[in-house]
Amino acid sequence: MKIAVTGKGGVGKTTFAATLARLYAEEGKNVLAADVDPDANLGLALGFSEEELDSIVPISKMQKLIQERTGADAMGQFFRMNPKVDDIPDLYAKTCNGVKLLTLGTVETGGSGCVCPEHVILKRIINHLVLRSDDVVILDMEAGLEHLGRGTTSGMDQFIVVIEPGARSVQTYKNVKRLAKDLGVKQVRVVANKVRGAEDEEFVRSRIPQEDLLGFIHYNTEVIDADRLGKSPFDFSETAKAEIRAIKEKIDDESSVRR
Repeated sequence: MKIAVTGKGGVGKTTFAATLARLYAEEGKNVLAADVDPDANLGLALGFSEEELDSIVPISKMQKLIQERTGADAMGQFFRMNPKVDDIPDLYAKTCNGVKLLTLGTVETGGSGCVCPEHVILKRIINHLVLRSDDVVILDMEAGLEHLGRGTTSGMDQFIVVIEPGARSVQTYKNVKRLAKDLGVKQVRVVANKVRGAEDEEFVRSRIPQEDLLGFIHYNTEVIDADRLGKSPFDFSETAKAEIRAIKEKIDDESSVRR
């Protein structure tokens, strides 16, 4: 199972990705959660302490590693396009609550067409995770759509777009679905978060095709409390955990049908 969780900033995709990862780990699955967001906070949502996370350097910032693996020269003009990356998850992933966290970071660039050593190694790592790993892999993607333009997630089983009940979130879903189709990803599903009641549910149902809607996560002050304390929402809210478990069961049922 390879899932990329995406959506515009602030919709709760990290909360969903982390809880989904912990639910799979609770079942005894080998789970690798990759943080591909420049504002890396997946670790906190998984249950790592702030002190533990302070010692983690994103792969995209490991210049010595990148130079060694890509053979990049001082100017970054000449480098290998197929660096060795298969050992990186084992070397650099940290484990908490049964989930292996790999903090990838992202490439800071003014455009989507960057071809640089950092981009090459991140793309190779993601492709390795997607195509060769036997783990359940969950990618917590950066906000927006630039990662889709780079094509780093073309091998995913599905994208899950986390939205809020609002027009801008719905537009993000439509854009992701359009770009994912160009990458050959057939499954683009939606999880509606911060849903306040029946009116919000009706709004989402009226704009998201039924076959794309995985479920709802309702507005929950316990999740907000967990975030304020820097703790995992998995340990704070049985309600949110139950709602995400129901979504996970739907993902698993549909995956077994496809197989």
